[in-house]
Amino acid sequence: MLEAYLPIFVLLGIALFLAIVLAILSRVIGPYRPSATKLRPYESGMDPVGDAKERYSISFYMVAMEFIVFDLEIIFIYPWAVRYKELGLGTFFAVMVFILILTLGLIYTLKKESKNFQISKSTN
Repeated sequence: MLEAYLPIFVLLGIALFLAIVLAILSRVIGPYRPSATKLRPYESGMDPVGDAKERYSISFYMVAMEFIVFDLEIIFIYPWAVRYKELGLGTFFAVMVFILILTLGLIYTLKKESKNFQISKSTN
């Protein structure tokens, strides 16, 4: 049974070997001229401000959760779309309810974020 997975293991081995060899070669062959400017932390072209342990706003987490939810939606909908005709009308309605619930959640979070944005904008 493991013979079926042999090509995958060979490919993973080759990829791991190449990654290690190329990382070592870039360090050995490539130029290395550190300076104070190059060694400073880089944050999108801006000087770093504040502590690294600062708290993120709740909207950051809301966007991250929306991203995860819609990734999961695609994972569930793609196989259904492939077998759409074979699964029947009941499955179609079940998927539409699933999409409706996720869309309502998206609308809720978007309205919640816009209210938070208006409140934070008015206080600044």
